[in-house]
Amino acid sequence: MANVVRAALVQATWTGDTESMLAKHEEHAREAARRGARVIGFQEVFNAPYFCQVQDPAHHRWAEAVPDGPTVTRMSRLARETGMVVVVPVFETEQPGFHYNTAAVIDADGDYLGKYRKHHIPQLPGFWEKYYFRPGNLGWPVFDTAAGRIGVYICYDRHFPEGWRQLGLAGAQLVYNPSATHRGLSSHLWRLEQPAAAVANQYFVAAINRVGIEEYGDNDFYGSSYFADPRGRLVGDPASDTEEELLVRDLDFGLVDEVRREWAFYRDRRPDAYEGLVRP
Repeated sequence: MANVVRAALVQATWTGDTESMLAKHEEHAREAARRGARVIGFQEVFNAPYFCQVQDPAHHRWAEAVPDGPTVTRMSRLARETGMVVVVPVFETEQPGFHYNTAAVIDADGDYLGKYRKHHIPQLPGFWEKYYFRPGNLGWPVFDTAAGRIGVYICYDRHFPEGWRQLGLAGAQLVYNPSATHRGLSSHLWRLEQPAAAVANQYFVAAINRVGIEEYGDNDFYGSSYFADPRGRLVGDPASDTEEELLVRDLDFGLVDEVRREWAFYRDRRPDAYEGLVRP
């Protein structure tokens, strides 16, 4: 049975300051709502530049509390105004010295439902994330929202299959993967990994990437954001690899049930045989 949810994502260029970045995303969200979207997700640390291209203590200024900080509070008002579920990735501070790469999930009535903290933290040239973030410690939540059961997996997480599966086991219908990744080997993997995760775990994936060259490095973020369905097919065309773009796509959540009946991956799992997967 069809259960069509109109979903949106935004890949955006950095404006130079948080206020204009927030205002730009609010306008994209209002446009998505006018087009009938029920859920929207933004890119990794959407209200800031991707400052992890350098290691500089000054960039801790982008961190804020979740949910009581200014960005999540403002996005809660936006969710209530538009009647959309909003996935809000930010640099979170919990207490001095405790910082996370986090995404808050806000329901369509503006209520804060909870947050996901990125588990896998890279540390290599252009992606000095361990300098800023602790590994996530809140598990793999799936949120019951007005638009369906939604999970989040952030950027570098996508290279690790275990979290994708945890989200599927928890009943996700749609997983947002906000990212910041640049041209090179990454662009090849970008076309493979999220559709493969959608197939293996039998849900929709919203793959979001930043776009453009930013002020704290010379990484060329290539956009190319897309939605993938539980058969691994793209839902419509991907976004531009050079330009800011709002994507709005219809996702038939009935396909999740259909595919899980046809390909009984969850029935045929063998967790009793997987002990080796949890050894260091």
